Amino acid sequence: MRRALLLTLLALSPAAMAQTTSTTAQTTVATDIPVPAPLTIVNAMEIDLDTLLFLQRPIVVFADTPNDPNFRRQMQLIEREPAELAERDVIVITDTDPAAKSPLRVKLRPRGFSLIILDKDLKPIMRKPLPWDVREISHAIDKFPLRRQEVLELNPAGR
Repeated sequence: MRRALLLTLLALSPAAMAQTTSTTAQTTVATDIPVPAPLTIVNAMEIDLDTLLFLQRPIVVFADTPNDPNFRRQMQLIEREPAELAERDVIVITDTDPAAKSPLRVKLRPRGFSLIILDKDLKPIMRKPLPWDVREISHAIDKFPLRRQEVLELNPAGR
């Protein structure tokens, strides 16, 4: 009886657990689950919006200065949970220089701080005057027609 108890305790020791978890980690890495690309954050002057057509979903964060409290808060919220946005093919574009008159600023005409969510067809869907949490942004994106179509293509049994 003591021998069986001793063998059980040895099997549950941290070294045995480490071996088990390392082999488990190796098997989960080898699966074919698609891993989303990391979230990309770029300046509005560095990107041509037309290259994103039907590839990525732009979220544009405008402010009159990078020190705007709303801008700083929005960027903190986005950087806190980037995986949620990356899963939805989001690219974050920032524009904090009104004097530069970037093509995005000319096209979307923001005033002060503005959060603008575009769909993959590059049409603005939502404009918000205050920072939004990633959860709120994700829920809004999940209601877009193109996002619903993407989800149905990934899971056809969900129809």
